Amino acid sequence: MKYNRRTKTIILTGVMVLLIATVAIAGLVMDPARYGPNYAAKRLPPSWSHLFGTDYLGRDMFSRTVKGLSTSILIGTLAATVSAGIALSLGLAAATIGGLADKIVGYVVDLMMGIPHMVLLIIIAFLLGRGLQGVILGVALTHWPNLTRVIRAEVLQVREAPFVQSARQLGKSPLKIALDHILPHVLPQGIIGLILLFPHAILHEAGITFLGFGLSVDTPAIGIILSESMKHIALGMWWLVFFPGGMLVTLVMLFDKLGEQVKLLLDPVRAQE
Repeated sequence: MKYNRRTKTIILTGVMVLLIATVAIAGLVMDPARYGPNYAAKRLPPSWSHLFGTDYLGRDMFSRTVKGLSTSILIGTLAATVSAGIALSLGLAAATIGGLADKIVGYVVDLMMGIPHMVLLIIIAFLLGRGLQGVILGVALTHWPNLTRVIRAEVLQVREAPFVQSARQLGKSPLKIALDHILPHVLPQGIIGLILLFPHAILHEAGITFLGFGLSVDTPAIGIILSESMKHIALGMWWLVFFPGGMLVTLVMLFDKLGEQVKLLLDPVRAQE
């Protein structure tokens, strides 16, 4: 049986979502004892008993990595969803209302993009008390400007369409036009933008945690794992960095590929090839 691109894309998207969901759920339900200290098994290299080896406290690195990836997925999901919601709302309001609203949104976007991203993220996370809440809000409040510009550009094109002009001449309010006629056309861009925000959110969460401004040191997060492992590379414990870092890159690439597949799926022309 020959499948078209839409069918193949749906299957591939389902497989990737299943893999990501499996890692996320496995980390959430994992017994803390699985990634806790075991002083009888310190500094063991990768083996069948410990696939990713153990660290200087005897903690199983495979379990810690899965738990860390699950935490990253949780943070990425919440932060990217909030950020995409902000971008969709501001982009829609700026282009629909226009005038002063458009200027204010444009100024705020330029201001946010004019500050070094990591510096702004660290400041926000630090002011909000670090920890899980600080990291989620910090990532969410710094990742919406680019998507806002994309949404605004899309709305500017759609609002000049004949069906929108007809609705305006029939006396519909700007809010009604925005929700009923413009939003459905820009929502696919918002969904794609949401998915593509995941890699950025995950990497920046790991980055600020690695620098010590994110999650607490007792949290099995990828940033914490990599930060602690730096002290032991010189002792030949390469597996402490190689496996967690490799899994983080794999997760980011998986989200990036998922975004590409969803973009194909939402394209009515290319999806049927």
